[in-house]
Amino acid sequence: MKRLLPYFMIAAGASLWGIIAIFVKGLADYGFTSMEIVAIRVIYAALFLILIGLIKYRGHMKLKQASDIKLFIGTGILSIVFFNFCYFSAISQMNISIAVILLYTAPAFVTVLSFIFLKESLNVNKILAVLGTIVGCILIAGVSAGNSTLTIMGILTGLGSGLGYALYTIFGKFALMKYQPFTVTLYTFIVASVFLLPITQLWEKFDLLMNVNVLLYGMGLGFIPSVLAYFIYTWGLEKTEGSKAAIIATVEPVVATLLGVILYGEKLGVIQILGAAIILCSVIIVNVSFRKKGSEAVQQKIS
Repeated sequence: MKRLLPYFMIAAGASLWGIIAIFVKGLADYGFTSMEIVAIRVIYAALFLILIGLIKYRGHMKLKQASDIKLFIGTGILSIVFFNFCYFSAISQMNISIAVILLYTAPAFVTVLSFIFLKESLNVNKILAVLGTIVGCILIAGVSAGNSTLTIMGILTGLGSGLGYALYTIFGKFALMKYQPFTVTLYTFIVASVFLLPITQLWEKFDLLMNVNVLLYGMGLGFIPSVLAYFIYTWGLEKTEGSKAAIIATVEPVVATLLGVILYGEKLGVIQILGAAIILCSVIIVNVSFRKKGSEAVQQKIS
């Protein structure tokens, strides 16, 4: 059971990402733009992390070298900021279902990048799981190619969102070679906040930001699908391969789909249910490979 805990934590973190729509829709109703919502998310997250660090993790708040900030430029700007910019751009240029599919090319990017940069193995199970998650996402989105309008720029920005989404796993693995999960999460959001604040100029909406409901949505967005989600995902990532972590994290669209059905009355068809089932089967395929490796390791120790 202890061996499976990192995989459970990764799935739990991804599930929390899946409920982000509750907070995003709430803030959007008050007139905040997409990038302003992203800025609100990372700024509140950074504030929460600094507070938590001062109370419990003071020893993890220092960088070993100033040059290590480049690792968090990777997780904070090249991942979080770049991912959101591409994702929102894709949504504005094409059918949202296509944008979601292109976003969830992330596991494929992670598998390839992990193979190249992290020297992780590439086997049949991983390939099948990646293909399964992609097919599952297509079915969940309920794509109809005949009704979809695609542009070259839309496809490029959509794939960029998948790449940006994947880069957190890659840069995160490098950062975890030197730092604890808390440190990685803290500086990821600090760097993203410093980058986004002057771009969005949120101070111009200070009065609106002080609205009680906006404060609740903002703090909720900054903590639940941000601080908590990234922290437990990073904790799990530290103890498993990046490509497997990314595949397990694709439970997020399943959670997001169920949320839409339960809270917003969105319809869930047979094809979408099938897509969710395929994604879950892909997660099972990866877990089977985990157990085989674990049993092999035990056998080697015994012999």
